Parts: sequence; structure tokens; C-alpha cells
Amino acid sequence: MSSRLHASLRRGVQPICDSRTGEVRVPLTLYALDEVQDYPDLVLSRGEVEALFAHLRVVLVPVPEQTTARPEAVR
Repeated sequence: MSSRLHASLRRGVQPICDSRTGEVRVPLTLYALDEVQDYPDLVLSRGEVEALFAHLRVVLVPVPEQTTARPEAVR
């Protein structure tokens, strides 16, 4: 049954950041298929948020390929 579980950001509720500690609390809705199971918060430390952001940036923002070949002249 675990393959049927998933979480989504809770609609209408924004993540909260504690500027003093750097802790981020992300409100989620936990589903089993399409049935709501719970409303947990994902709590991350400043370091965890930074690591997650860095990983998502690598995965979601591809770096253009570097080419060493010279472009062909325009005719």
C-alpha cells in the first residue's frame, strides 16, 4: 500500500520560516490514493533546506551543454 501514499503542499497555507533559527515548516497534506489521511508539517533545518534547494536546482535547472566546436559561418 505504500506505493499509493503521496503528499502535496497544503492548499492555501504558506511555508513558515523562523528567521532566527532558519527552520522551515512546510504544511503538507498526506493522501492514500485520493483520500486525505493527515495534515503533517515537514520541518527542515537551515542546512537541510540549503541542501534540498541545491539538489532541486541541479535536477530542475539543467546547465546548457558546453561545446568546443566553432559554430558554422552564416552564409
